[in-house]
Amino acid sequence: MSKVAVVTGASQGIGAGLVTAYRKLGHRVVAVSRSMPESDDPEVLAIRADLSEAGRGVEVVEQALARFGRIDTLVNNAGIFVAKPFTEYTAEDYDAVTGINLRAFFDVSRGAVAAMVEQGGGHVVTVSTTLVDHALAAVPSALASLTKGGLNAVTKALAIEYAARNVRVNSVALGIIRTPMHAPETYDYLAGLHPVGRLGEIDEVVDAILFLEHNRFVTGEILHVDGGQSAGH
Repeated sequence: MSKVAVVTGASQGIGAGLVTAYRKLGHRVVAVSRSMPESDDPEVLAIRADLSEAGRGVEVVEQALARFGRIDTLVNNAGIFVAKPFTEYTAEDYDAVTGINLRAFFDVSRGAVAAMVEQGGGHVVTVSTTLVDHALAAVPSALASLTKGGLNAVTKALAIEYAARNVRVNSVALGIIRTPMHAPETYDYLAGLHPVGRLGEIDEVVDAILFLEHNRFVTGEILHVDGGQSAGH
């Protein structure tokens, strides 16, 4: 039976790259995004959903299981990043960032892990940020650290909680990746934030996630894909 991967934030950028990569591996894919277009591929279930809304993540898992019968991999890629001074964040910023970064993770992962335990194993990967480990004065991003730092912590907690049940849990902590999230006119400045002097590319993130997918002895890992940013400047 073909394996099934659920990818959130799948309509563009890293998420779209992951959908393509998992299909090349022969996985059936559940692709989720607020702006997810329909797919012509019968092995791709495209779901348009705002995962910040209570219960939507639960529905996504239910639809995935109804269509394909199992979930082997979940990539929690959906996320939102708002960079501004801490005292300028609003209640609306807090709700938006925690809704996508935390509620989406909680609702989808809870159901997916339950399915993985029942079927005998699986893998959860969450996209985080290297700013959790290496804060930059030039990029004030307390809400990213608040939420993604929690995701790094729960990655380790769940890896240990479910290790004996053959469910692996890992994260990738990213530097700044060349995606539609960033305007092209900012690329030179953003590249300078990495010791290697360039932006990361989508395929480099996809490769890192596929490494975690294939190496079954890796769990509880926060894999930095950040051009050396977490090591220092």
